[in-house]
Amino acid sequence: MKKAEVGNVIEFKDGLQGIVEKVNENSVIVDVTYMDNYRELDLEQRTVVNHKNYKVIKESAF
Repeated sequence: MKKAEVGNVIEFKDGLQGIVEKVNENSVIVDVTYMDNYRELDLEQRTVVNHKNYKVIKESAF
């Protein structure tokens, strides 16, 4: 499993997507406002996802 880096887009929890803002030892902090339907899903702006529970779908352009 490839560990995400800041700026990567990841997919987690049944298709949710977000941009990694911070990488911690066991998890990443993700900005979910990246999704077009963010407001419809009534989610918090950021969430924490364990490294075991996501996959990188787009590498950072940085």
